[in-house]
Amino acid sequence: MARTLITGGLVITASDELHMDVLVEDSRIVALATPGSHGWTADRLVDARGKYVIPGGVDGHTHMEMPFGGTMSSDTFETGTRAAAWGGTTTIVDFAIQPKGGSLREGLDTWHEKADGNCAVDYGFHMIMSDVNESSLKQMDTLIAAGVTSFKLFTAYPGVFYSDDGQILRAMQRAGTNGGLVMMHAENGIAIDVLVEQALARGERDPRHHGEVRRALLEAEATHRVIRLSQVAGAPVYVVHVSAREALAELTRARDEGLPVFGETCPQYLFLSTDNLAEPDFEGAKYVCSTPLRPKEHQAALWRGLRTDDLQVVSTDHCPFCFKGQKDMGIGDFSKIPNGMPGVEHRMDLLHQAVVDGHISRRRWIEIACAAPARMFGLYPRKGTIAPGTDADIVVYDPEAEQVLSAGTHHMNVDYSAYEGKRITGRVETVFSRGVPVVEGGTYVGRAGHGAYVPRGLCQYL
Repeated sequence: MARTLITGGLVITASDELHMDVLVEDSRIVALATPGSHGWTADRLVDARGKYVIPGGVDGHTHMEMPFGGTMSSDTFETGTRAAAWGGTTTIVDFAIQPKGGSLREGLDTWHEKADGNCAVDYGFHMIMSDVNESSLKQMDTLIAAGVTSFKLFTAYPGVFYSDDGQILRAMQRAGTNGGLVMMHAENGIAIDVLVEQALARGERDPRHHGEVRRALLEAEATHRVIRLSQVAGAPVYVVHVSAREALAELTRARDEGLPVFGETCPQYLFLSTDNLAEPDFEGAKYVCSTPLRPKEHQAALWRGLRTDDLQVVSTDHCPFCFKGQKDMGIGDFSKIPNGMPGVEHRMDLLHQAVVDGHISRRRWIEIACAAPARMFGLYPRKGTIAPGTDADIVVYDPEAEQVLSAGTHHMNVDYSAYEGKRITGRVETVFSRGVPVVEGGTYVGRAGHGAYVPRGLCQYL
């Protein structure tokens, strides 16, 4: 039995900050104790004095090897989970896609084939429902039994992923009976397509127009609509990548009414803005994602929503496309720029910077990045906390280290950084995944295939 002892660090969970030693045997945490109060011995000793000892991050929204817009996201499960490990994230939940005309199981099997034997850290799956019909509704029950307990639908992307209100209602009704969680991409895609057509006809073709046509009011309208559909269905709803203060206001109102309504935002909406979309010489294409970046004044509302728990989770929506060869498919037509940004490596660091900047507390950092996503997606307490019996997914974090984010030093398989040149305080030093070192002293020591598929339980907020 391999034993690891992490000593002298400040253990931070969503509920506590305590100077504790952590004892790991094989893949599990077996005990915590006050330094000097025990006589533990171990095969490996990790000195964490002056450091934080935190749970491995749980990123509940990634898209590895995802086909979109005539291309595919540039991170594979191997490169993407390795980058996640570098950034202190030890579990991802990716999105399997039901093929049009195919079954949910067919989509899940395809994503298992992509991930199996290739991941550096643990992973689970959500299911994107491309066809809502009697067959796929029945298959939702089967997937829940296989540990895929959340299902994503879209009010956006007509002709690709779009579901109408009747289809959304039926899926929500099914989730209301089988315990599944419906996740919604909430933008009015029908109206957006009209605005895109009109913008292009006026000659408005640069990346900044992507943000202008995907209006905040259309995010708010769709958010309101899916909340009310969920209320009719008697089922919970989780709204992904909330970017607009008007959409957040809809979530806040529903939660004030006591409805089981949840939301996530992403680092790009907290740290970037339409100023980036407007960068000259097509550089703005790097920041094209949907929902889009908003004007800076929306950021204060999102931070407030995180502090008040009207937003529970920060995920990345990691869906990278290279600037050269992928994003440039949209030169002369912003609607052809692949939608998505890289971020899986930097989420934990950026949120620590938010602690430094006074936006959130240390425990809230761990809540929104580790514990809440684990609870939301049926992984807690195996993931998302540090306690006896949990998986030994542990990060030793140096809160004083400084770094500059750059494409020249990141490990994601993409040729630009959305945060190029940004100086931040805090850095991952050592990462354990189920007790096995993945990053050690700032060096990657993991391997493809260590990461295991994790079947998930039902949402633990219900």
